[in-house]
Amino acid sequence: MVDFTLTDEQKDLRELAHSFAEKDMRNVAWEYDKDGTWPQDVIEKAWEVGLMNTHVPEAYGGAGLDYLSGCLIEEEFGWGCSGIGTSLAANGLASAPITLGGSEETKKKYLGMLTEAPKLCSFGLTEPDAGSDVSGMKTKAVKKGDKYVVSGSKCFITNGTYADYFTVFAKTDPEAGHRGISAFVVDADLPGVSVDKKEDKMGQRASNTATISFDEVEIPAENLLAEENKGFKLAMMTLDRTRPGVSAMAVGIARAALEYATDYSKERVQFGVPIAMHQAIQFMIADMATKVEAARLLTWNSAFLLDQGVRNSKVSSMAKRFAADSAMEVTTDAVQVYGGYGFIKEYPVEKLMRDSKIMQLYEGTSQIQRLVIAKEVLLPRQESTPAPDAKAQASEQSQSEQAAATV
Repeated sequence: MVDFTLTDEQKDLRELAHSFAEKDMRNVAWEYDKDGTWPQDVIEKAWEVGLMNTHVPEAYGGAGLDYLSGCLIEEEFGWGCSGIGTSLAANGLASAPITLGGSEETKKKYLGMLTEAPKLCSFGLTEPDAGSDVSGMKTKAVKKGDKYVVSGSKCFITNGTYADYFTVFAKTDPEAGHRGISAFVVDADLPGVSVDKKEDKMGQRASNTATISFDEVEIPAENLLAEENKGFKLAMMTLDRTRPGVSAMAVGIARAALEYATDYSKERVQFGVPIAMHQAIQFMIADMATKVEAARLLTWNSAFLLDQGVRNSKVSSMAKRFAADSAMEVTTDAVQVYGGYGFIKEYPVEKLMRDSKIMQLYEGTSQIQRLVIAKEVLLPRQESTPAPDAKAQASEQSQSEQAAATV
């Protein structure tokens, strides 16, 4: 029987994350959102209290937390400010391919870098012409002696401007489609690496999103992750592990919107009574609360499966799809509860609505998640299959899962 009763350690961890979100994120969230500035001071504080790099194994200086515990942290990040929260959580996405496919020397160097100082790394998969269709990527890596030469461009890269290194996916066999992709670690200070553009976004404006170019960048051959031409599998394994956290952040956004709308409905008086007394508002609040609770349960289940060593592709896509769509719906309804005031930047639900939209887009759009879910339902695998471990020894992925690699 599944039991989501939290341990005392998990309760303490959630309380730590909530306190941090309340004191160090919410009080500055709207200023960072307004100006689209970089929250360096918040990042340093989060690193100091141990709320970053939480899934890095203890052997490399990390906390080695289970995935359910990670979801507790990311929900509070979403509740505090998902823009800042995305900046804090992005190391987990970029470092996961190293944990899964890196050599011992690579892990010690690059995972250790994150735990020794408040440094950042970025995940480089999406390109201008290759989002949901990963096989369309044009970035290439050509082996020359004991080096690879990487050329191409990656877009929508979280923390790209400030990253110390990138995990980059590139074609090593251009004729093989998604079976010709490999993954590499590329240091940001190498000649030929450049930041081309910082995006001016609708929401999550405290999160840096940039375009990164690689112009004949030479990297050591040992920076290859897993095996050559196994990068697509590595990307899919990574996303199975990070989608529960993304789902949890969506839950946090929705929870914040629900709380604001509930409080406002008790204060706003119309027709002589608080609007919470009107059935139309009560039904909206009831639906919002149900979506938050259901999204959390799906999210926790997707993390629980990972922690049990069970393949979670279907459930993690369900969690990501439902939590992201619910966040958009709940924040939209929160604006509706506020009425005209909800459309004004002075009130918090306006920001939450803008922030929630990206949850339906990154790490696989809601439509792509439906493709993955449909494939898993129509062509089911044995759900008890153990989750694959390092070196990307996963079973071959379908074209539907290939499409799910948007970040």
